[in-house]
Amino acid sequence: MMGLLAGCGAPIDQTTETADMLKGNWWERNVVYYFAITLDAFAGWFNNSYGLAILLLTIIVRTLILPLTLKQYRSSKAMQALQPQMAEIKKKYKDNPQKQQEETMKLFQTHQVNPMAGCLPLLVQMPIFIALYNAIYKNPDIREATFLWLELGEPDKIVLPLLAAATTFLQTKMMQSTQQQTMPGMGMMLVIFPVLIFVMSMSFPAALPLYWVYSNIYTIIQNYFLYVRNSDKSKKEVPAK
Repeated sequence: MMGLLAGCGAPIDQTTETADMLKGNWWERNVVYYFAITLDAFAGWFNNSYGLAILLLTIIVRTLILPLTLKQYRSSKAMQALQPQMAEIKKKYKDNPQKQQEETMKLFQTHQVNPMAGCLPLLVQMPIFIALYNAIYKNPDIREATFLWLELGEPDKIVLPLLAAATTFLQTKMMQSTQQQTMPGMGMMLVIFPVLIFVMSMSFPAALPLYWVYSNIYTIIQNYFLYVRNSDKSKKEVPAK
């Protein structure tokens, strides 16, 4: 994902006029171009403030893909509910991996659970986020824009990378508390992702980590209502013994 976003090593100062994207490859003509003109239009609404334009576009994009996120959430909850049965199968057939797999698949079929349902929404989201990233990355007008203390075309070495890393850590931590059983690697992600985002944010033009911060804040609010709040409600509904 990060390799795709980074454009496989494309130079940081590579920009393209929005109209010139129509002369580019299929991806630029049919996807990135429409994100770019939308970003330019939003900036016009806010007196050429690309910082606010990036915020609005992030909110719209994340809201449009919210149904996919809800599908991922339901899949995660279904997998968590089956954890006790899956643990029993693993214990019962610990010396027979093939039988263990067969019984696990039967369990999924019985309860109509698709173990890949949690991954498919992420795969659908990737092209959207990459297109949005490219629309920000290649826009020459953003390179000349300022927002708050930021020069959007220049890297911010301290504050923005710290914000990007901190919000990444927080949203991953929220996910870890609910998906540790179904995604054992979440603990490692909690360490690696914030560091990776911090390092990349120090090198990229500030517009890009600004988008990450916006997206992370949206995810934190979203996860609060999906996971934290719902988890608290479930605990309150459990009758005292």
